[in-house]
Amino acid sequence: MKTPIYLDYASTTPVDPAVAKKMAQCLTLEGSFANPASRSHRYGWQAEELVDIGRNQVAELVNADPREIVFTSGATESNNLAIKGAIEANHGKHIVTVVTEHKAVLDPCEVLESRGVDVTYLTPEQDGLIQPEQIRQALREDTALVSVMQVNNEIGVIQDIAAIGQICREAGVLLHVDAAQSAGKLPIDLQQLDVDLMSFSAHKNYGPKGIGALYVRRSPDVRIEAQIHGGGHERKMRSGTLPTHQIVGMGEAFARSQQTMEEERQRIARLRDKLWEGIQDLPGVQVNGSMSQRVAGNLNVSFAGVDGEALIMSLRDIAVSTGSACTSASVEPSYVLKAIGVSDELAYSSIRFSVGRFTTDDDIDHAISHIRQTVKQVRQMNELW
Repeated sequence: MKTPIYLDYASTTPVDPAVAKKMAQCLTLEGSFANPASRSHRYGWQAEELVDIGRNQVAELVNADPREIVFTSGATESNNLAIKGAIEANHGKHIVTVVTEHKAVLDPCEVLESRGVDVTYLTPEQDGLIQPEQIRQALREDTALVSVMQVNNEIGVIQDIAAIGQICREAGVLLHVDAAQSAGKLPIDLQQLDVDLMSFSAHKNYGPKGIGALYVRRSPDVRIEAQIHGGGHERKMRSGTLPTHQIVGMGEAFARSQQTMEEERQRIARLRDKLWEGIQDLPGVQVNGSMSQRVAGNLNVSFAGVDGEALIMSLRDIAVSTGSACTSASVEPSYVLKAIGVSDELAYSSIRFSVGRFTTDDDIDHAISHIRQTVKQVRQMNELW
């Protein structure tokens, strides 16, 4: 068994070896290394064909038209392109979103606020879920966009984007969904869902970092304003030379997830539940967020009387986090946990465990033993416990 045991899959996933192998074939002179926009020679044609295959693989996972897939540098860029692009193209004056969204949604909204756009921030219930009726009540005549993530990156709860989509479609309002944490883990059918824009990330799904995509619906036609200019690539929505090796990696990663999704979901859910069953009898332990509406691999736990950072430093045999990797340098308690009513004290004592494709039963057994022993030791050092 290799230690520390990696239980931080919600932060990033290791590239699947089969994906890495495919990518390696696109890097050297012997492989398909060329610029896919070079249409004057065979090297370019080969690269363009691989990009087309990757685009199709991404589209197939979510049942979209390949022409609706725009490649970006990751979900952060996709979110920025969707939110800023939709508001600018449609001269929007009002956005509805949720206070527990990823910073890659909240920060673009804040930028737009500084430019005169009104933003309504909805607060979820204590289980982390937004009721669709909250969306309906927040809509105004000048609402241009609603942005709701499908799976929360910290507490793993699953929002009802089907119901939210129906409300938005009836009102003639665009719906953007950040699916960085859900693609490849939950079934997504964009032919059935009333979603207009959806963001994807490769590195959350056993693909490489530095590549993502944005789904932009063609019917009814959705218009967005480009945020990066310089060549008119990706149907003038995102300029820049397409990285063939990364697109190949993202496509292969999404294709493999499509093939194994349900089997993998069941296995990962079993391991996650086993982990919880092994530590839930510890005094002062609670799960944050709904357990019934939750993605398979996520477990966000508060340990009363324990400082989360001190606990993480003591948990030397496992790799976990206190929440979003994008805000892990902050000493503030998680804004997501505070939004669902968790006290500052418990928020500081919370750890996110996330199980993934390469987690084994032995890993979970060792993690349970290590967590129980370490929590006891850390609490003994706390005179107040």
